[in-house]
Amino acid sequence: MDLPPDQNYCVARPVYSKPSFEEDNETKARVPKTVRERFKKSCSCSAKRAKDITKGLLPILDWLPKYKIKEWLLKDIISGISTGLVATLQGLAYALLASVPPIYGLYAAFFQFLTYFFMGTSRHISIGPFPVTSLMLGSIVLAMAPEENFKIKGNSTGLNGTAVDIAAMNEYRVLVSNTATVLMGILLLIMGILQIGFLVRYLSDPLVGGFTTAAAFHVVVSQVKLVLAVPTKNYNGVLSVIYTIIDIFRNIGKTNIADLIAGLLTIIIVMSVKEVNDRFKHKIPVPIPIELFVTIVATGVSYAVDLETKYHASIVKDIPKGFLPPQPPDVSMFADIIGSCFSTAVVGYAVAVSVAKVYSIKHNYQIDGNQELVSFGVSNIFGGSFSGFFGCTALSRSAVQESTGGQTQIAGFLSALIVFIVIVALGNLLEPLQKSVLAAIVIANLKGMFMQVLDVPRLWRQNKTDSIIWVVTCAASIILGLDLGLLAGLVFELATVVIRTQFPTCAALGNVPGTDIYKNIKDYKNIEELSGIKIFRCSAPIYFANMDFFKDRLKAIVGFDAVRVFRKRNKALKMIQKLIKKGKLRSTKNGVLTDLGVDNKAFESDPEQDPEEAEDVDVPTKEVEIQVDWNSDLPLKVIVPKVTIHSLIIDFGAVSFLDVVSVKGLKLIVKEFMRIDVNVYIAGYDDEIIQKMEVCGFFDDTVKKDILFLTIHDAVLFIRMKASYGNVEDPIFEKISLMKESKEPLSFPETDELEDHQGAIYKLAS
Repeated sequence: MDLPPDQNYCVARPVYSKPSFEEDNETKARVPKTVRERFKKSCSCSAKRAKDITKGLLPILDWLPKYKIKEWLLKDIISGISTGLVATLQGLAYALLASVPPIYGLYAAFFQFLTYFFMGTSRHISIGPFPVTSLMLGSIVLAMAPEENFKIKGNSTGLNGTAVDIAAMNEYRVLVSNTATVLMGILLLIMGILQIGFLVRYLSDPLVGGFTTAAAFHVVVSQVKLVLAVPTKNYNGVLSVIYTIIDIFRNIGKTNIADLIAGLLTIIIVMSVKEVNDRFKHKIPVPIPIELFVTIVATGVSYAVDLETKYHASIVKDIPKGFLPPQPPDVSMFADIIGSCFSTAVVGYAVAVSVAKVYSIKHNYQIDGNQELVSFGVSNIFGGSFSGFFGCTALSRSAVQESTGGQTQIAGFLSALIVFIVIVALGNLLEPLQKSVLAAIVIANLKGMFMQVLDVPRLWRQNKTDSIIWVVTCAASIILGLDLGLLAGLVFELATVVIRTQFPTCAALGNVPGTDIYKNIKDYKNIEELSGIKIFRCSAPIYFANMDFFKDRLKAIVGFDAVRVFRKRNKALKMIQKLIKKGKLRSTKNGVLTDLGVDNKAFESDPEQDPEEAEDVDVPTKEVEIQVDWNSDLPLKVIVPKVTIHSLIIDFGAVSFLDVVSVKGLKLIVKEFMRIDVNVYIAGYDDEIIQKMEVCGFFDDTVKKDILFLTIHDAVLFIRMKASYGNVEDPIFEKISLMKESKEPLSFPETDELEDHQGAIYKLAS
């Protein structure tokens, strides 16, 4: 809310250092709980606690009793049917990405939601296969079960007279897929139990955007070979996508025209209708299920024309009815695939939670990130045991569920019911469907991911570092493969954080005249630096990595090196001692030096002492016995850097933490400035920072807590009054103290006198 420009306010209070503030405000000692107390509390149980835990593990107990049947049921039915049809086709299509037969995509679309229905906290995401994670799972499957391992000798005229045992290969690949899915579920479940869902926060939006765009590129390449129906080798790892592209072009002459035409027509039709759905979504109550129509037409054409026999088209073929019995995972594989499984699981969870948060904000309800970990973990363990492969959520499928009016998980349950009907009754009707049509459906649904490229110019304008993270992650994921690319992007992202804290923004602050506001002197024209006072701000934590940078910026802003000044002064003192011995300088009774030939403010002459007697004067041997005004003109040949300030204020308002190295470095800085008669003050501190400084031994007989002030303005007022009075015990302070005690207004000095004591009363103008 904007305030009128004439709204002013005044505050009258003492200048507070930390000791004086604690005198007026009693501190409370924090007593940390012992491990035993924490354990006792976590293990304690009551009826309310048991109820909350049960509802946390089974959110259905919370939302189902509140279900509004009249208002929500019809919307959930419409949404569930629409989403179920899309989920069926995407399940078949994404199974090709996972390198398993299409029927297993239907299992993945069905089983996983059965548990999420009871345990999930999002009401709008559609659980099941996702193209990115399906492709990452497919890379695991191909690495563990390459086609070369299943070649058998035969009469085939193929390569080296060998053929591939398709049945054995598919069986083993399904086992690998199931095992990897169960392992991913276990990893997610463990993360949920340990409440470490926060780790996914390290996957920033630019990183996820770059990664998913690269994954979309991988998906397109993997599906183009199905649209063209050209043979390629199965590559995995670094440059695998490049090798696949080379293979596609090398064998482009073997393209199956029937598959190519069907694939291209599907891409054009699906993308066109989806564009219509997007542009007229406010006028169309339910998006046109174009994938369903295309699939029905393509299946009918393939069956009627017999494309497999006449044109050697590649079709789905076998889609058995019913379910397979549960199959245990092959635990012996865990050690070989755990790294890839972890990255796949984290990516799937990050994407799903990101989508869930968008819809939860839009529809005003909460999701629990740790409970989502548990629910996804249990869902994939359950689904993997029944031959399904890893699933989280698909962006397009979730968009269909939300846009068609889905209100709760009931819509997802009904979509799973549609998939169930296909599995037990209608699956065999899809056997003539060409694989190129399924591949084209996958490609057509990737438009949203590729449109993320448009985020790069926007990110460049907003934050160049984020745009670089996007580009680096995308390029690394394309070149190195999805798992290594994600790791490389994450490492680069964390490196940018370290670099940004290692080289933080440091600035000299000045005062807005007539206020207690202090801003960067480079940002405002009316800001003025205070005479004799430097105010230094570091807008970052101070720790071992940026301590040297902190010192360098401090030297640059104050305009001198305290250590160098101290050394120069020591050399100057020795030179002055030599000049005294030679009779060129003499000292007064007060220990002040004077140049016999120069009238210098730095030195006082002693009229009682004759210049010729100067050689008989005892030469001071200690630095403290020689008093020199280092900022005045010095004797000939005595050159010392000028120190134009008498006080330095370090603003800790943006310092969130310190470590042992930084505390030691700060203490050294304070002492270095004190040696050259520059007082250092710390302002705007957080109490936890001071506690850390105390534990690390920052304060001692030399560096006391008196240097700590609540605000920059408190420190400035203290410095000014100390310069004026030599201490802070002045009449204006006494009046303020009396006012605090009596609660009655007191008379203050006239305007001129008040300006001399301008720090005592805050006059703040907004």
